[in-house]
Amino acid sequence: MSLTELIKERAWELGFDLIGIAPAGRAPHADAYVAWVEAGFAAAMGYLQRDMARRQDTRLVLPDAQAVVVVGLSYYSDTPPAELWDDPARGRIARYAWGPDYHEVMLPRLRQLGDFIRQLAGREVQQRAYVDTGPLLERDLAAQAGLGFIGKNTCLISPAWGSYLFLGELLVDLDLEIDAPVTPDRSASVQDVTRRGGCGRCTRCLSACPTGALVAPYLLDSNRCISYLTIENKDVIPEPLRPRLGNWIFGCDECQTVCPWPRRFARPTRQPFLRFDPERSVPRLLDLVALDEAGFKARFGGTPVLRARRRGLLRNVVVALANWGHPAAFSALQRASQDADPLVRAQAASALAGL
Repeated sequence: MSLTELIKERAWELGFDLIGIAPAGRAPHADAYVAWVEAGFAAAMGYLQRDMARRQDTRLVLPDAQAVVVVGLSYYSDTPPAELWDDPARGRIARYAWGPDYHEVMLPRLRQLGDFIRQLAGREVQQRAYVDTGPLLERDLAAQAGLGFIGKNTCLISPAWGSYLFLGELLVDLDLEIDAPVTPDRSASVQDVTRRGGCGRCTRCLSACPTGALVAPYLLDSNRCISYLTIENKDVIPEPLRPRLGNWIFGCDECQTVCPWPRRFARPTRQPFLRFDPERSVPRLLDLVALDEAGFKARFGGTPVLRARRRGLLRNVVVALANWGHPAAFSALQRASQDADPLVRAQAASALAGL
C-alpha cells in the first residue's frame, strides 16, 4: 500500500467516515470569500475578517505544506419525535450540539493520525491539525479532497453521507496522492444529479430558510441566519426576525432538514456519540429560563451550547417564550426582565413590550 493509502486506512480505523487528500495552495473560492466578507455577510464575526490572506492559501498557514488530509465525521442521529420537536413550549437545539463538543471528539483523533503519519514517514513531519478553528476555508478543502460538493445552502454535501458532517484538516509537508474533486453540473437533470452529485435545479433550502438568510444560491447572509443570531451574535436579536426564529434556541437545521441529500442518504457514524435526548435536544423553555450560571454549566457542560454562554442561551429562550405566547411564558418573561444579566433583561423587556 502507498503512503496515502495507509493514511486513509488509519483514518478509517480511527472512526472518520470520510477521508480525502486536497492539494495545499490557494482555495478555489478565495475571491468569493473576500467578496462575501466585503459585502458584510460575515456580520459581526470578526475572526472571519482577520487573517483573510491566510484563509485564502494554506501555504500561508504552513509554508512547506504540500497536501491537506481532510476528514469528515457524521453527526446524524435519531429523527426527533414530532410531538416534542414541534412543541412551542420546548426549545430546539441543532443536531450537532446534542452531545459532547465535537472539537473534543475530532481533535484527539486527528492528532493520533498525525502521530501515525510521522511514524510512517520516518521523520519529523511539519503539520497543523484544525477542527473548525483554524484560518482555513474548510468546505473548499473538503470539496477539493472529493468528500462532497458545496450545496446551495452553503453546506458540504456528501453523496454517500448527506450533510450532517463535522470536518477536520491536517496540513502536512508530504507529497501525497491528491483525490479528484466532486464536480457536479449545476444544471443537470435529476438522473445526473443522483449519479454525479449536486443540487441541480432544486431550491428547497432557499424556500425553507425561516429568515431568508439564503439570499441566493450558494450565498448566505449571516446577519439573518438563525445559527448566527443564536450563537455568534452578542446583542439583542432584531425585532423583525424574532417571530421567524420559532422555538430555535441554539443553531438551526432547517436548510439541511429539507435537503433531499441528507433526507435520503444521511446515516449515523460508525462510532455514534450523539443521540436524541429531550432534555438536551428539546429542553423545556420554562426550565431553561430559570437556570442560574451554575445550573447552566451543570446542564450544558462539555457541549457546544457553552459557546453561547448563559446570557446568549437565555436571550434565545426569551425570544422562544415570546413566540410561544402562553400565559406561563408571559410570567417567565416578567421574571427574566429582572435577570442579573443586562442582555437577558433587555431582550425580555423588549419581548414584553411587543406582547
